Amino acid sequence: MIVPLSGVSILVFIGVTLILAGGAAILAGIAIAGTWRPAWQVIFACIGLGLSDRFLLYALFDGALFSPLGLVFDTAVLMLFGLAAYRLAWVGGMVRQYPWQYEKAGFWRIRPKPG
Repeated sequence: MIVPLSGVSILVFIGVTLILAGGAAILAGIAIAGTWRPAWQVIFACIGLGLSDRFLLYALFDGALFSPLGLVFDTAVLMLFGLAAYRLAWVGGMVRQYPWQYEKAGFWRIRPKPG
């Protein structure tokens, strides 16, 4: 079965886009959050990863190289992974670095400590 938006089979999409490029997007989000850089840098990193992913799909699995819809879809998936990892790493870093000031208020948020 071929994923209509990506233009390759579902197994290739899972292997290359979700596992390989998605893992790189997660690591990029964690690294950018760990150095206290802004979240918009994750977007540019994921654009580069989306272009690399599209080339790997073309070169290794005979996917379409110039597929604007496929590029947008794959890059959006990678941005989702990267920004989620960024937010989780940023929240953990704020709570770990400033424990007297902030506490976790759920999975994605922090709040000032009372008192």
